[in-house]
Amino acid sequence: MSEQTPPSFDPVAQVRATLEASVRAKQAVAAQLAEPIARAGEWVAAAYRAGGKTLLFGNGGSAADAQHIAAEWTGKLGPDRTALPSLALTANTSDLTAIGNDYGFERVFSRLIEAHGRAGDVAIAISTSGNSPNVIEAVAEARRRRLRTIGLLGKGGGKLAPLVELALVVPSSDTQRIQECHIAIGHAIAELVDRLLFPELARS
Repeated sequence: MSEQTPPSFDPVAQVRATLEASVRAKQAVAAQLAEPIARAGEWVAAAYRAGGKTLLFGNGGSAADAQHIAAEWTGKLGPDRTALPSLALTANTSDLTAIGNDYGFERVFSRLIEAHGRAGDVAIAISTSGNSPNVIEAVAEARRRRLRTIGLLGKGGGKLAPLVELALVVPSSDTQRIQECHIAIGHAIAELVDRLLFPELARS
């Protein structure tokens, strides 16, 4: 133990407590959200079957989650299969800075929905609070353009919960636990999409 570590502090216990809290949060998600998560996967699979795509967006850690989940579709989650079209609207810094400069930060995602979104696509909004103004603006634009809208949310869902068609609200107020659950939910959706679109993968 470091000389600077308070004698009453146990780093191992802290790590164990953090991991156990993450497990409890995911168990709550499994108990409360399995059905709507499955519905989200079915919506995404239906969009891909129809030639559509997914568009994902969020701020900070949620931006990283958007890019992570999009990469599971454009790349692969497990066994090799056809690439699936998915855009993380957070990934192009020229887009974000140009739109932010010309239209304001609140429109960085809605402008990209306008550019890339088509009826039948699926917009996946990610926000731990559910109150990010630029995410709210993007969901409004997605609905105007008749995209399906899914929210990966937390802390009660915030303003976004009633705005999206399908709100997946992690039952936690802890930002870190919510973010960990969002990635788990993203993986669950992606795995389900693979099983629905490529049933032969289950036998490979």
